[in-house]
Amino acid sequence: MKLIPTGSQTIGPFFREALKRPAWSDLTREGAEGEIVRIDGAVFDGDGSPVPDALIEIWQAGPDGRYAHPEDLAPVPSDRLFRGFGRACTDVEGRFWFRTVVPGAVERPDGARQAPHVNVNVFARGLLRQLVTRIYFSDREEENRRDPVLSAIADEAVRRTLVAEQIAPQGGFTSYRFDIVLQGPNETAFFAI
Repeated sequence: MKLIPTGSQTIGPFFREALKRPAWSDLTREGAEGEIVRIDGAVFDGDGSPVPDALIEIWQAGPDGRYAHPEDLAPVPSDRLFRGFGRACTDVEGRFWFRTVVPGAVERPDGARQAPHVNVNVFARGLLRQLVTRIYFSDREEENRRDPVLSAIADEAVRRTLVAEQIAPQGGFTSYRFDIVLQGPNETAFFAI
């Protein structure tokens, strides 16, 4: 009997098998209120190649600026049909999409209002921890200028990596393009959280 070496193993992640939920990319599927938009994008590695097995999770406030979370005690009504959480796996070309509503301005503890944004977690092979970033909307220029997070980023090129560009409408919805670059000269701005 001849022994054959065991093949090398990789530490996942194995998102397709364990976490893929295609319906979760549509945050409006249960009848959410507000301005419905579509966000399309792709994930690229440092060489500009698409990442075909990444997982993107988003978490955002509803149109009223409230999160669907028991600790959000803001005194405004919340849309009970909008959970504010979504998940999408990238396809073989690194693409993902979400349908959601434009989030309202969230108030910080110091009273400053944040521009409408979507919080993003990126999980991919080679990452020991997820990467965290945000999506802001290009057609909200005035609010973006006043946003405490965006205004804290001095480099305009870095700031632009957080802003989804409005593109031609898809499916009758206002649409945006937001690509995520994991490293390199065009790297998306990620937060140390």
